[in-house]
Amino acid sequence: MSLAQLHYTSASAGDDGDGDGGGARFTAVSAGIPTPVLAEAEQLLGYEPPAAAPYHPTADELRSFPEAFSFSALSDGSHLLSRTVALGGPGAGRFHAHAVHLPAGTRLPGDALPVTAWRSPNWASTPPDSGVPGRMAHLPASAAFGPEALNDFAVSRSPWLAAVFADLRRVSEEPSSARVVLVERQSADVARWIALAAAVLPPETAQRLTFTTYTRRPAQSPHQVVGVLPDDTPGTAGPDSGLRVHDCTGPRPEGPITDAWAETCARIWRNRSPELFRMAAELPGEPFAAGPLAVTALCTGVELGPDGRAAAAAWAAERPYALDEERTRRLTDALTAPGIDRTTNELACVSRLLTALDGRSPAATTTSLAALLVTEAVHGGDVALEPPARSAFAGPAGERAAAALVAALGDDLRTELATGAATASASSAAPGRGVARTVQLLRIARLLDVDCAALLPDVVRRMARSLLDEGAAGCAPVLLDLLDEQFDVRTALLGELDRIAPHDPAGTERLLTGFALPFTGAQALPHLRMCAAAPDARAGGGDRVKVLHTVLRAGGMSPFTEPLVLRTGVGLVWGEDPPTAGEARLLLGGTTSDAHRTAGTWSALVAAALGARADDEEAPELAHDLLRGFPQEIDARARGALLLLEFARELRSGTAEPGWAARARKLYAGAEPVEPGVRDQAFGALARQLLAPDRPEAELYAFVHSDDADLIAAYGKAARHDTVLARLRAEPAYAADCFTVWTVHPHAGRAWTQTTASLLEDVLRPAVGALSSAATTAVEEAVERAGSRQRAEAFRAWNRPGGTLGRLGKRLARRVRRP
Repeated sequence: MSLAQLHYTSASAGDDGDGDGGGARFTAVSAGIPTPVLAEAEQLLGYEPPAAAPYHPTADELRSFPEAFSFSALSDGSHLLSRTVALGGPGAGRFHAHAVHLPAGTRLPGDALPVTAWRSPNWASTPPDSGVPGRMAHLPASAAFGPEALNDFAVSRSPWLAAVFADLRRVSEEPSSARVVLVERQSADVARWIALAAAVLPPETAQRLTFTTYTRRPAQSPHQVVGVLPDDTPGTAGPDSGLRVHDCTGPRPEGPITDAWAETCARIWRNRSPELFRMAAELPGEPFAAGPLAVTALCTGVELGPDGRAAAAAWAAERPYALDEERTRRLTDALTAPGIDRTTNELACVSRLLTALDGRSPAATTTSLAALLVTEAVHGGDVALEPPARSAFAGPAGERAAAALVAALGDDLRTELATGAATASASSAAPGRGVARTVQLLRIARLLDVDCAALLPDVVRRMARSLLDEGAAGCAPVLLDLLDEQFDVRTALLGELDRIAPHDPAGTERLLTGFALPFTGAQALPHLRMCAAAPDARAGGGDRVKVLHTVLRAGGMSPFTEPLVLRTGVGLVWGEDPPTAGEARLLLGGTTSDAHRTAGTWSALVAAALGARADDEEAPELAHDLLRGFPQEIDARARGALLLLEFARELRSGTAEPGWAARARKLYAGAEPVEPGVRDQAFGALARQLLAPDRPEAELYAFVHSDDADLIAAYGKAARHDTVLARLRAEPAYAADCFTVWTVHPHAGRAWTQTTASLLEDVLRPAVGALSSAATTAVEEAVERAGSRQRAEAFRAWNRPGGTLGRLGKRLARRVRRP
């Protein structure tokens, strides 16, 4: 077999006189190479001297020019492996390219990788004299890529290895992604980079990787990997922004590499162990899988970072039979080595590996993994870390390991459980007071048989409070596991939550809504059962007192037997809002004051009375019941407010003692600050009584001359009520009475004068104006009967169109006194 060749040479100065390479041509071509291939090859085989190249380079300078060693993919699926070198001459633009054409589906003899042909002795620097390429069966490799040379180069490029390998992986998996640009001072170093890449890439990928060791225009290069000199380093913006540039002549790169495969490849090269790539290839795994590499590296003593160790553990967990016993032991020794900072992901992978090996590998192999997980859980504070199964410490070896862990960790474990605070050796980020952490420590204590019975009451109290404060969404599965595993913890925790529920029913309901606690056993747990039933009971809406009874039935206990269920129920049904006065009366009537006193719900009943609207007729009745039922519990201010409401009740029932205005003012002063509804209820009841025709005149006189702005304002408001307006239009005697009252006390005080003036104009005048002539006459006659002819004259003066009381009317009104 002979490789198809072509030679492409720039014209000499004597040929075209310019020497700039513009007259380049094919000088020798093997038979059978298609013409389209030649046309495409011309675009790839040219050569542009370095930017700083001398115009007339010497022989030594010419030898320092970079070589453009390239492997290019052509449009027909074939490939072109070429070497282009400078020939010197004026302008340093003369060059010669020697290339090998590999038809689609073919490779170099012996499946040699393209990069191995770098500086092969079979490359020619001049065209053949005969104009016909000589026979060439292969491209033997040079000594440039000896093992030690590549190892030395890899170590010298340590800072860039992982980043370059990560980009090589990206460009191999996604051919349309950005190209990798390697900035080196020598094109030979770019070729060494390609050799490093060929060792780490999967064989098929390494065969297809296109590259060039030198170009002046990386943005226009069609190759996946492009080498440039420092003077041609592309910028980060404009047309070159799609390039992944690695300047190996500049500062060390910063920032972590999160590609475990790339980082593991880099560590293997830094360790001068490229043979591990071949060993790893014998293990099962997808291309670019980090697991086989990481396992191979760890088993041979190469230290890896947390991502590499995690990849090794995860791979071995998925294939527990892929490694023999010796390599499995080496892997577990490496994973459990002391003095290593481990990540959450790494420990999770180790946990999966332990699960996979438990029962399949010797105890000496698995016990070390279990001991690591327990130690990291106690000292590392990673609450997501699952403790190993008890079987991990079975047998003599497991028992010895467990005893050693108790000696090393027992005190720290007890201390954290006792105080709820992480030990000094634990990670500062460990949520020592979180539910998940407590669950984790309790499970480890049970796993190692650490006696924590004396600590359990305090631990459960903190756990219950944390559950209500934090919820259980993040730790629900492990908490359920704990409750299934440890009956004593389950009993104590459920009992504590039931004890707390009356004090925080809303929080308990939220907890149970998102977390189905298993309280279906023998424990009574009435409050928890009520909290669990509350959402369904409220779902239908409607009568809240009926909802309360439904919730109470779910608890299975009567308020007479366990009054605190009343507190839980009220909190679940009404929450932070008080019941209405009517609901409060039903609550009080349905049980006893003793039950409400013990439950503490009497305060909600008081709040219902004091928060009632002014038109709520149940509030005064409730106030009367509360004053009788809780004489010792209600404080002085609330008592004064309830007395105001009870006063309103007495006024409505006609049992109020004389001295209404004085009593109202006294009760109000003793209850300040008075709720608006309470004030309006009491003052409104007083005003309505004084607006009645059968009112006691002495009470009216005292009220009018109290000059209390709030009382008189309530009177003005009551006088504008629809019932008063309707009566004014329907009863001439009532209209006459109101006119008399509102005009007969001109010197009572500013508040009364202003209020009655407004009532005369805004209330009485429209009502009288709407009356018929006969009705108006009836009002006038009623005024005269109730008073005198002079008062009737004052009414007529006031009732004229546009008229007011005027001076005469006011004078007449002042003269007149009611009999």
